[in-house]
Amino acid sequence: MHVPIEHWNERYQGDDYLFGTEPNVFLVSQQQRFVPGMQVLSVADGEGRNGVWLAQQGVDVLAVEGSPRAIDKARRLAAERGVSLRHEQVDLLAWEWGVERFDAVVAIFIQFVGPEQRAWMFASMQQALKPGGLLLLEGYRVEQLAYGTGGPRDPANLYTTELLREAFAGLEILHLTEYDAPIEEGSGHCGMSALIDLVARKPLTT
Repeated sequence: MHVPIEHWNERYQGDDYLFGTEPNVFLVSQQQRFVPGMQVLSVADGEGRNGVWLAQQGVDVLAVEGSPRAIDKARRLAAERGVSLRHEQVDLLAWEWGVERFDAVVAIFIQFVGPEQRAWMFASMQQALKPGGLLLLEGYRVEQLAYGTGGPRDPANLYTTELLREAFAGLEILHLTEYDAPIEEGSGHCGMSALIDLVARKPLTT
């Protein structure tokens, strides 16, 4: 089930940042993988915390997001941090992702679609990577339902190790781990959480 843009515009309506202004901890832990000048796509970038941090690493960021309200706040955050990045307001299920456009695709908590649409999005993300490009993804596991500290309530939208291994079988898995840890990302993600992290590389030749 695809969550409509109106829902997100409403969630992002306040002046505060729903998921905070600091970057995702997993993303920061992968800082060494980003080299200035890389072309990086930040998927469903929301209010900008991750896209702005990526821009601070000197990479060329395209942040795509459906909510115009969120993009306004992301641009404000970028101005406050003194960086620039490109924003596009898009419906990710209708957007033209392109072929071999990006050196890295960053997808942090993008669990707003069901299995069929997710399979299409995952395929599009892989297609958009250049050979040798990196995919960095973090999401909630099914066990997150018991914590109730953020994320979707539909178990079909949550991840397992097996699901990600199958979905990204065409990539070289560099890092895939599941664990429980507290996260503090604004009021939207707050408390003990059941997480799964993936870093994978697209082969140089297919």
